[in-house]
Amino acid sequence: MITAWTDLIRLLGDAEEVMRMPASFVVIEFLGTFAFALSGIRLASAKHFDIFGAWIVGLATAIGGGTIRDLMLGLQPFWTTNSIYFICCAFAVVWVMVFRKYLVRQDHAWFLFDTIGLALFNVIGIEKAYGMGLPSWIAVTMGCITGAAGGIIRDVLINEVPLIFRKEIYAMACAAGGVLYALCHRAGVSADVSALFSIFTVIAIRTLAVRYHWHLPVVRGEDTPPQER
Repeated sequence: MITAWTDLIRLLGDAEEVMRMPASFVVIEFLGTFAFALSGIRLASAKHFDIFGAWIVGLATAIGGGTIRDLMLGLQPFWTTNSIYFICCAFAVVWVMVFRKYLVRQDHAWFLFDTIGLALFNVIGIEKAYGMGLPSWIAVTMGCITGAAGGIIRDVLINEVPLIFRKEIYAMACAAGGVLYALCHRAGVSADVSALFSIFTVIAIRTLAVRYHWHLPVVRGEDTPPQER
């Protein structure tokens, strides 16, 4: 038992050094990976993808945003340093297969996993940018990319209009959570507490937006047919 805990602490320490984030954020990243993978696999299973196809969709959802973030920051993509992300997505496939009847039939299950993944990955992107000494506006931007880009890739793979391009509040929830994180950071609040505030804000905004049908104004061209107005 002691050896297992020692190995876990060593793993978190190594991941902390590689990812340039506190160990607590490494745990958050793993949880976000699992949540986002579940959201992608759940939608893939609803469209009757096979096991490999569902795993690909889940993997793309989980690592897509972080990969784009790392490439933009000039870093080696995070998933190339540890195979745990592939294993985590494989476990998500097994999870969906076991609880398939419940997850596929319940729309709120997809919303829950997607929202949790969005909030967790948002703070990961922010903290990674801060860890490199970058300013707040870049940190907030990296948070939005980390949180929202994976969902875009997922929706494209399952032939849906990306959620970020619809009326729902999605990336703006990330931006709000990111701004709050930045304000806490400037005020000297610890990273863990700032993360909790940010995560709660993103989840709350997404939930309230869907519950009360909040949305951004829709851009309409002059040639929009009357029936679509």
